[in-house]
Amino acid sequence: MSTLINRTGTVSFGDASISICEEGISAARNEGGYAGEKAWCRQFKRDVFARIVQTLNRLGWAVGPWDKTEQYKCIALNHRTCSKGGLQGELDISGRCIKFEMWQDVTLSENCNGGRYDFGKEGRMPYVLRLEMERTRRRIRDYLCNVFAEYTFNAPKKERGAHLGGAGAAEWIEQQYRDSWHFKGDWLGYIEKNPHMQSNRGSADGRQLEHMQTVWFADWRGRICRGTAMYNINNMWWVVAGPYEVRNLASFELYTAAPDNLRVKRNADRRRKRLEGELATAVKAMRFERAAQLRDILFPGDQQLFNVWHNDHQLYHRAGFCGYTADQSQAGKFTAEEVRGWDSAPNKVMSIALLEAA
Repeated sequence: MSTLINRTGTVSFGDASISICEEGISAARNEGGYAGEKAWCRQFKRDVFARIVQTLNRLGWAVGPWDKTEQYKCIALNHRTCSKGGLQGELDISGRCIKFEMWQDVTLSENCNGGRYDFGKEGRMPYVLRLEMERTRRRIRDYLCNVFAEYTFNAPKKERGAHLGGAGAAEWIEQQYRDSWHFKGDWLGYIEKNPHMQSNRGSADGRQLEHMQTVWFADWRGRICRGTAMYNINNMWWVVAGPYEVRNLASFELYTAAPDNLRVKRNADRRRKRLEGELATAVKAMRFERAAQLRDILFPGDQQLFNVWHNDHQLYHRAGFCGYTADQSQAGKFTAEEVRGWDSAPNKVMSIALLEAA
Protein backbone atom coordinates (compact mmCIF):
# COMPACT_ATOMS: atom_id res chain seq x y z
CA MET A 1 0.00 0.00 0.00
CA SER A 2 1.43 3.39 -1.01
CA THR A 3 2.12 6.00 1.66
CA LEU A 4 0.00 9.13 1.59
CA ILE A 5 1.68 12.52 1.38
CA ASN A 6 1.23 14.52 4.56
CA ARG A 7 -0.59 17.66 3.42
CA THR A 8 -3.77 19.29 4.81
CA GLY A 9 -6.17 21.23 2.62
CA THR A 10 -9.69 21.63 1.31
CA VAL A 11 -11.12 21.09 -2.17
CA SER A 12 -14.27 22.90 -3.27
CA PHE A 13 -16.29 23.40 -6.43
CA GLY A 14 -17.40 26.74 -7.84
CA ASP A 15 -19.12 27.77 -11.07
CA ALA A 16 -17.38 25.44 -13.55
CA SER A 17 -14.25 25.53 -11.38
CA ILE A 18 -12.34 23.68 -8.69
CA SER A 19 -10.33 25.36 -5.91
CA ILE A 20 -7.70 23.95 -3.54
CA CYS A 21 -6.66 25.83 -0.40
CA GLU A 22 -4.14 25.08 2.35
CA GLU A 23 -3.33 26.90 5.60
CA GLY A 24 0.36 26.02 6.08
CA ILE A 25 1.81 29.19 4.59
CA SER A 26 1.29 31.26 7.76
CA ALA A 27 3.15 28.76 9.93
CA ALA A 28 5.99 28.60 7.41
CA ARG A 29 6.25 32.40 7.41
CA ASN A 30 6.26 32.60 11.20
CA GLU A 31 8.91 29.93 11.48
CA GLY A 32 11.26 30.85 8.65
CA GLY A 33 10.31 34.36 7.55
CA TYR A 34 10.25 35.23 3.86
CA ALA A 35 12.59 32.36 2.97
CA GLY A 36 10.37 29.88 4.78
CA GLU A 37 7.30 31.20 3.01
CA LYS A 38 8.94 30.86 -0.41
CA ALA A 39 10.12 27.32 0.37
CA TRP A 40 6.57 26.35 1.37
CA CYS A 41 5.15 27.85 -1.85
CA ARG A 42 7.67 25.94 -3.99
CA GLN A 43 6.79 22.66 -2.30
CA PHE A 44 3.06 23.38 -2.63
CA LYS A 45 3.53 23.93 -6.35
CA ARG A 46 5.57 20.74 -6.77
CA ASP A 47 3.20 18.57 -4.75
CA VAL A 48 -0.22 19.88 -5.80
CA PHE A 49 -0.02 22.18 -8.84
CA ALA A 50 2.17 19.77 -10.79
CA ARG A 51 -0.15 16.84 -10.01
CA ILE A 52 -3.14 18.77 -11.32
CA VAL A 53 -1.24 19.42 -14.57
CA GLN A 54 -0.44 15.70 -14.83
CA THR A 55 -4.08 14.76 -14.22
CA LEU A 56 -5.26 17.17 -16.91
CA ASN A 57 -2.78 15.66 -19.37
CA ARG A 58 -4.08 12.16 -18.59
CA LEU A 59 -7.64 13.36 -19.24
CA GLY A 60 -6.70 14.63 -22.69
CA TRP A 61 -6.40 18.33 -21.89
CA ALA A 62 -3.77 20.39 -23.71
CA VAL A 63 -1.87 22.29 -21.00
CA GLY A 64 0.53 24.96 -22.18
CA PRO A 65 2.14 28.26 -21.20
CA TRP A 66 -0.10 31.09 -20.15
CA ASP A 67 -1.52 33.01 -23.11
CA LYS A 68 -0.62 36.31 -21.39
CA THR A 69 3.04 35.46 -20.84
CA GLU A 70 4.34 38.32 -22.98
CA GLN A 71 2.32 40.84 -20.99
CA TYR A 72 3.02 39.51 -17.49
CA LYS A 73 6.32 37.63 -17.62
CA CYS A 74 7.02 37.98 -13.88
CA ILE A 75 3.98 35.86 -12.90
CA ALA A 76 3.61 33.69 -16.01
CA LEU A 77 4.99 30.56 -14.34
CA ASN A 78 2.05 30.55 -11.91
CA HIS A 79 -0.50 30.20 -14.72
CA ARG A 80 -1.34 27.65 -17.40
CA THR A 81 -3.70 27.91 -20.36
CA CYS A 82 -5.71 24.73 -20.98
CA SER A 83 -8.10 23.44 -23.61
CA LYS A 84 -10.00 20.30 -24.56
CA GLY A 85 -12.38 20.36 -27.50
CA GLY A 86 -14.87 23.17 -26.92
CA LEU A 87 -13.77 23.70 -23.31
CA GLN A 88 -11.24 26.36 -22.33
CA GLY A 89 -9.52 26.60 -18.98
CA GLU A 90 -6.96 28.44 -16.90
CA LEU A 91 -5.01 26.95 -14.02
CA ASP A 92 -3.63 29.44 -11.47
CA ILE A 93 -1.64 29.24 -8.25
CA SER A 94 -1.42 32.16 -5.85
CA GLY A 95 0.02 31.75 -2.37
CA ARG A 96 -1.92 29.01 -0.60
CA CYS A 97 -4.64 28.64 -3.25
CA ILE A 98 -4.93 26.90 -6.62
CA LYS A 99 -7.88 27.40 -8.94
CA PHE A 100 -8.79 25.69 -12.19
CA GLU A 101 -11.55 27.55 -14.03
CA MET A 102 -13.34 26.25 -17.15
CA TRP A 103 -15.61 27.92 -19.69
CA GLN A 104 -16.81 27.56 -23.29
CA ASP A 105 -17.18 29.83 -26.31
CA VAL A 106 -19.12 27.37 -28.47
CA THR A 107 -22.44 29.10 -27.79
CA LEU A 108 -22.64 32.87 -28.15
CA SER A 109 -21.75 34.66 -24.93
CA GLU A 110 -23.74 37.61 -23.64
CA ASN A 111 -20.49 39.14 -22.40
CA CYS A 112 -18.51 40.98 -25.06
CA ASN A 113 -15.26 39.58 -23.59
CA GLY A 114 -16.26 35.95 -24.05
CA GLY A 115 -17.62 33.01 -22.08
CA ARG A 116 -15.02 33.26 -19.34
CA TYR A 117 -16.76 36.33 -17.98
CA ASP A 118 -20.31 34.96 -18.12
CA PHE A 119 -22.35 34.45 -14.98
CA GLY A 120 -23.65 30.90 -14.59
CA LYS A 121 -21.03 29.26 -16.81
CA GLU A 122 -22.27 25.75 -16.03
CA GLY A 123 -25.83 26.55 -17.08
CA ARG A 124 -24.66 28.05 -20.39
CA MET A 125 -22.57 25.03 -21.37
CA PRO A 126 -23.91 22.56 -23.95
CA TYR A 127 -24.80 19.26 -22.31
CA VAL A 128 -21.74 17.30 -23.50
CA LEU A 129 -19.30 20.04 -22.47
CA ARG A 130 -20.94 20.29 -19.06
CA LEU A 131 -20.46 16.54 -18.57
CA GLU A 132 -16.78 16.83 -19.51
CA MET A 133 -16.32 19.80 -17.17
CA GLU A 134 -17.88 17.85 -14.30
CA ARG A 135 -15.82 14.74 -15.09
CA THR A 136 -12.60 16.79 -15.11
CA ARG A 137 -13.05 18.47 -11.76
CA ARG A 138 -14.26 15.28 -10.08
CA ARG A 139 -11.22 13.36 -11.31
CA ILE A 140 -8.92 16.09 -9.98
CA ARG A 141 -10.77 16.08 -6.64
CA ASP A 142 -10.67 12.29 -6.27
CA TYR A 143 -6.98 12.12 -7.15
CA LEU A 144 -5.92 14.82 -4.68
CA CYS A 145 -8.05 13.44 -1.84
CA ASN A 146 -6.51 9.99 -2.39
CA VAL A 147 -2.91 11.22 -2.56
CA PHE A 148 -2.82 13.69 0.36
CA ALA A 149 -3.53 12.44 3.86
CA GLU A 150 -5.61 15.35 5.20
CA TYR A 151 -7.39 16.64 2.11
CA THR A 152 -11.16 17.04 2.47
CA PHE A 153 -13.89 17.99 0.02
CA ASN A 154 -16.33 20.79 0.89
CA ALA A 155 -19.48 19.62 -0.86
CA PRO A 156 -21.63 22.48 -2.23
CA LYS A 157 -24.91 23.08 -0.42
CA LYS A 158 -27.83 21.81 -2.44
CA GLU A 159 -30.67 22.59 -0.04
CA ARG A 160 -33.12 25.36 -0.74
CA GLY A 161 -32.00 28.75 0.49
CA ALA A 162 -28.30 27.82 0.37
CA HIS A 163 -27.47 31.32 -0.93
CA LEU A 164 -29.21 32.70 2.18
CA GLY A 165 -27.16 30.55 4.52
CA GLY A 166 -30.02 28.03 4.78
CA ALA A 167 -32.42 30.62 6.25
CA GLY A 168 -35.85 31.45 4.89
CA ALA A 169 -36.26 34.69 2.96
CA ALA A 170 -38.18 36.57 5.69
CA GLU A 171 -35.76 35.40 8.38
CA TRP A 172 -32.76 36.44 6.28
CA ILE A 173 -34.14 39.95 5.65
CA GLU A 174 -34.92 40.41 9.36
CA GLN A 175 -31.27 39.58 10.07
CA GLN A 176 -30.22 42.23 7.52
CA TYR A 177 -32.36 44.78 9.33
CA ARG A 178 -30.83 43.85 12.70
CA ASP A 179 -27.34 44.33 11.27
CA SER A 180 -28.21 47.49 9.33
CA TRP A 181 -26.96 50.94 10.33
CA HIS A 182 -29.76 52.85 8.59
CA PHE A 183 -33.07 51.01 8.10
CA LYS A 184 -34.30 48.67 10.83
CA GLY A 185 -37.67 47.83 9.32
CA ASP A 186 -39.42 50.80 10.98
CA TRP A 187 -41.01 52.09 7.77
CA LEU A 188 -43.29 54.92 8.98
CA GLY A 189 -40.68 56.38 11.30
CA TYR A 190 -38.01 56.14 8.64
CA ILE A 191 -40.22 57.97 6.11
CA GLU A 192 -40.81 60.83 8.55
CA LYS A 193 -37.09 61.23 9.28
CA ASN A 194 -36.05 61.05 5.61
CA PRO A 195 -38.12 63.38 3.39
CA HIS A 196 -35.85 62.57 0.41
CA MET A 197 -37.35 59.06 0.31
CA GLN A 198 -39.84 60.11 -2.37
CA SER A 199 -37.09 59.87 -4.99
CA ASN A 200 -36.16 56.40 -3.74
CA ARG A 201 -39.71 55.05 -4.03
CA GLY A 202 -40.51 55.79 -7.67
CA SER A 203 -41.74 52.62 -9.38
CA ALA A 204 -41.59 51.61 -13.03
CA ASP A 205 -45.25 52.64 -13.49
CA GLY A 206 -44.80 56.08 -11.90
CA ARG A 207 -46.25 55.34 -8.46
CA GLN A 208 -44.72 55.42 -4.97
CA LEU A 209 -43.65 52.08 -3.49
CA GLU A 210 -44.64 51.08 0.04
CA HIS A 211 -42.80 48.77 2.42
CA MET A 212 -44.34 45.25 2.41
CA GLN A 213 -46.21 45.97 -0.84
CA THR A 214 -46.90 43.34 -3.53
CA VAL A 215 -44.92 44.19 -6.65
CA TRP A 216 -44.18 42.74 -10.10
CA PHE A 217 -40.78 42.65 -11.81
CA ALA A 218 -39.01 41.07 -14.78
CA ASP A 219 -36.34 38.46 -14.06
CA TRP A 220 -33.09 38.37 -16.04
CA ARG A 221 -34.80 36.39 -18.82
CA GLY A 222 -37.63 38.92 -19.08
CA ARG A 223 -40.35 36.83 -17.39
CA ILE A 224 -42.75 38.74 -15.14
CA CYS A 225 -42.59 37.57 -11.50
CA ARG A 226 -44.40 38.67 -8.35
CA GLY A 227 -43.10 39.28 -4.86
CA THR A 228 -43.24 41.41 -1.73
CA ALA A 229 -41.09 44.56 -1.65
CA MET A 230 -39.18 45.41 1.55
CA TYR A 231 -37.02 48.51 1.69
CA ASN A 232 -33.24 48.08 1.66
CA ILE A 233 -31.13 51.24 1.06
CA ASN A 234 -31.27 54.29 -1.23
CA ASN A 235 -33.53 53.22 -4.11
CA MET A 236 -32.84 49.49 -3.65
CA TRP A 237 -35.54 47.13 -2.39
CA TRP A 238 -35.48 43.52 -1.23
CA VAL A 239 -38.12 41.51 -3.09
CA VAL A 240 -39.23 38.25 -1.50
CA ALA A 241 -40.16 36.09 -4.50
CA GLY A 242 -40.54 32.79 -2.65
CA PRO A 243 -39.90 31.10 0.69
CA TYR A 244 -36.17 30.91 -0.08
CA GLU A 245 -35.71 33.53 -2.80
CA VAL A 246 -34.73 37.19 -2.34
CA ARG A 247 -33.94 39.71 -5.12
CA ASN A 248 -32.27 43.10 -4.63
CA LEU A 249 -33.85 45.43 -7.21
CA ALA A 250 -34.01 49.16 -7.89
CA SER A 251 -37.34 50.94 -7.44
CA PHE A 252 -37.59 51.69 -11.16
CA GLU A 253 -37.55 47.93 -11.89
CA LEU A 254 -40.69 47.29 -9.82
CA TYR A 255 -44.35 47.64 -10.80
CA THR A 256 -47.07 48.37 -8.24
CA ALA A 257 -49.72 46.78 -10.49
CA ALA A 258 -49.54 43.75 -12.76
CA PRO A 259 -48.26 44.77 -16.22
CA ASP A 260 -50.33 43.92 -19.28
CA ASN A 261 -49.73 40.61 -21.08
CA LEU A 262 -48.00 38.78 -18.24
CA ARG A 263 -47.12 35.87 -20.52
CA VAL A 264 -45.07 38.09 -22.85
CA LYS A 265 -41.36 38.31 -21.96
CA ARG A 266 -39.80 41.73 -21.47
CA ASN A 267 -36.60 40.72 -23.21
CA ALA A 268 -36.50 42.94 -26.30
CA ASP A 269 -33.07 44.32 -25.34
CA ARG A 270 -31.61 40.84 -24.75
CA ARG A 271 -33.12 39.61 -28.01
CA ARG A 272 -31.67 42.55 -29.94
CA LYS A 273 -28.17 42.07 -28.50
CA ARG A 274 -28.26 38.32 -29.16
CA LEU A 275 -29.38 38.75 -32.77
CA GLU A 276 -26.77 41.46 -33.40
CA GLY A 277 -24.13 39.11 -32.01
CA GLU A 278 -25.30 36.35 -34.34
CA LEU A 279 -25.23 38.85 -37.23
CA ALA A 280 -21.62 39.81 -36.48
CA THR A 281 -20.66 36.13 -36.23
CA ALA A 282 -22.29 35.36 -39.59
CA VAL A 283 -20.49 38.24 -41.30
CA LYS A 284 -17.15 37.20 -39.80
CA ALA A 285 -17.68 33.63 -41.08
CA MET A 286 -18.72 35.01 -44.51
CA ARG A 287 -22.18 33.43 -44.18
CA PHE A 288 -23.78 36.37 -45.90
CA GLU A 289 -27.10 34.64 -46.65
CA ARG A 290 -27.65 34.10 -42.92
CA ALA A 291 -26.44 37.64 -42.20
CA ALA A 292 -29.04 39.00 -44.64
CA GLN A 293 -31.80 37.00 -42.93
CA LEU A 294 -30.78 38.30 -39.51
CA ARG A 295 -30.57 41.85 -40.84
CA ASP A 296 -34.11 41.63 -42.19
CA ILE A 297 -35.37 40.28 -38.84
CA LEU A 298 -33.65 43.05 -36.89
CA PHE A 299 -34.21 45.95 -39.26
CA PRO A 300 -37.10 45.23 -41.65
CA GLY A 301 -37.79 47.60 -44.50
CA ASP A 302 -34.26 48.35 -45.73
CA GLN A 303 -33.62 50.94 -43.02
CA GLN A 304 -30.56 53.17 -42.94
CA LEU A 305 -28.22 51.97 -40.19
CA PHE A 306 -25.53 53.72 -38.20
CA ASN A 307 -22.59 53.02 -35.90
CA VAL A 308 -21.82 55.35 -33.00
CA TRP A 309 -18.21 56.41 -32.48
CA HIS A 310 -17.05 57.68 -29.08
CA ASN A 311 -14.44 60.40 -29.56
CA ASP A 312 -13.00 60.15 -26.03
CA HIS A 313 -12.53 56.38 -26.03
CA GLN A 314 -11.77 56.22 -29.76
CA LEU A 315 -13.99 53.13 -29.95
CA TYR A 316 -17.40 52.13 -31.31
CA HIS A 317 -20.40 51.57 -29.06
CA ARG A 318 -21.63 47.99 -28.90
CA ALA A 319 -25.26 46.93 -29.25
CA GLY A 320 -27.58 48.75 -26.89
CA PHE A 321 -24.75 51.18 -26.02
CA CYS A 322 -23.37 48.49 -23.68
CA GLY A 323 -19.57 48.49 -23.94
CA TYR A 324 -17.13 49.46 -26.68
CA THR A 325 -15.18 47.77 -29.45
CA ALA A 326 -12.49 48.74 -31.95
CA ASP A 327 -13.90 46.27 -34.53
CA GLN A 328 -16.61 47.95 -36.60
CA SER A 329 -18.15 44.57 -37.50
CA GLN A 330 -18.79 44.04 -33.76
CA ALA A 331 -20.21 47.54 -33.24
CA GLY A 332 -23.89 48.09 -32.49
CA LYS A 333 -26.24 48.88 -35.35
CA PHE A 334 -28.69 51.72 -34.75
CA THR A 335 -31.53 53.23 -36.75
CA ALA A 336 -31.75 56.93 -37.57
CA GLU A 337 -34.41 57.38 -34.87
CA GLU A 338 -32.23 55.74 -32.22
CA VAL A 339 -29.19 57.96 -32.88
CA ARG A 340 -31.00 61.23 -33.54
CA GLY A 341 -29.29 63.93 -31.44
CA TRP A 342 -26.34 61.80 -30.30
CA ASP A 343 -23.91 63.74 -32.46
CA SER A 344 -24.83 67.08 -30.87
CA ALA A 345 -26.16 66.20 -27.41
CA PRO A 346 -24.50 68.13 -24.54
CA ASN A 347 -21.86 66.30 -22.49
CA LYS A 348 -21.70 63.47 -25.04
CA VAL A 349 -18.62 63.80 -27.25
CA MET A 350 -19.75 61.51 -30.04
CA SER A 351 -20.22 61.50 -33.78
CA ILE A 352 -22.25 59.30 -36.10
CA ALA A 353 -20.61 57.09 -38.70
CA LEU A 354 -22.79 55.56 -41.41
CA LEU A 355 -22.69 51.76 -41.55
CA GLU A 356 -21.69 51.18 -45.12
CA ALA A 357 -22.69 48.02 -46.93
CA ALA A 358 -19.88 45.55 -47.42
